[in-house]
Amino acid sequence: MTIVMDKEALNAFLAREFPQIAGSFAVDHVGEGDLVARLTVGPQHLRPGGTVSGPSIFALADLAIYCAILSRLGPVALAVTTNASIDFLRKPEAGRDLVAQCRLLKLGRVLAVAEALVRSDGLPDPVARASMTYAIPPKV
Repeated sequence: MTIVMDKEALNAFLAREFPQIAGSFAVDHVGEGDLVARLTVGPQHLRPGGTVSGPSIFALADLAIYCAILSRLGPVALAVTTNASIDFLRKPEAGRDLVAQCRLLKLGRVLAVAEALVRSDGLPDPVARASMTYAIPPKV
């Protein structure tokens, strides 16, 4: 399936539809087989002890998968998560952004399934692995 929304189009869509995440989340790369999204880690993403919170890691994985789906379908704002599973594997490295590399496993008419590996920027070992299913709204 071809790319319908590139990095610039996805970031513009996010800025327009989700202004509350501006400055924190962005799409870094859209490829034929993958999408990379970034969380610019700030104080609002940290939990006591100085590590990135689980909800922030989950939000990055969810955003990456959502954008991977939109990159193939176009701006379908009402696509929603219907199932999610995340494994937290290790503590994120302090002082580094988080990067999620996502790939679509199935993109059907009504459901999409994808996975994301979240890493501390520049490091090879994942801090989390997520698998999600999205419901795609019917075309009107």
